[in-house]
Amino acid sequence: MITIEIQGQTITCHIEYGKRKKASITMDLPYMVTIKAPNGTSEEALTALVKQHGEVILTKSALMQQALEGPQAKEYEQEGKGAFLHFGKEHALHELIPVEGLGEDELRATLKKFYFAECKRVIGERIGRYQRELKVKPKSVDIVESATKWGSCSWDKKLTFNYRLAMAPYEVIDYVIIHELCHIHHMNHDRSFWRRVGSIMPDYKSKEDYLMRHGRAMTL
Repeated sequence: MITIEIQGQTITCHIEYGKRKKASITMDLPYMVTIKAPNGTSEEALTALVKQHGEVILTKSALMQQALEGPQAKEYEQEGKGAFLHFGKEHALHELIPVEGLGEDELRATLKKFYFAECKRVIGERIGRYQRELKVKPKSVDIVESATKWGSCSWDKKLTFNYRLAMAPYEVIDYVIIHELCHIHHMNHDRSFWRRVGSIMPDYKSKEDYLMRHGRAMTL
């Protein structure tokens, strides 16, 4: 095991040597990775490899930490005036759904239905453009509830998107759409995958940063 400092964060690296042609890195827990390396690879070479991927490791670690902490619960005021996100902008609750005469549980259920419908609508409106650009077609597209993932792509090309994306700005939603569509041809987060994402959205890292910074506020 080795530890590596990247931008003030300590990355713990577990090393597995074996008969391999090249080294690879997988994330285990926030700020903890496993390096599978060819026999005889020096510690200096492994340190250089981790630092080469340092920005990605830090970003993914922060997202994983956020997922482990879970979403930040909202407080429902009796007047329905709490701030709730809708496509990146804050709204009073009564601007999004009817609130009169509803208790907290009813407000939460109604708001969730609203976000599900809005997410389904906006994904349906925007995904076609990127399917054409990437020349891919998913088998199905579903809106789901998830505490850990904004989107997913299965081996048989079925895409899912977290209903809470209806709280994100449009360009962030576009990033998640592009991300999952690119997985149809590249199931792993390898260089080819990120090159394909970047070919459609060169500033995709800023969208990842938004989800990392604001994800806990995108909740009921």
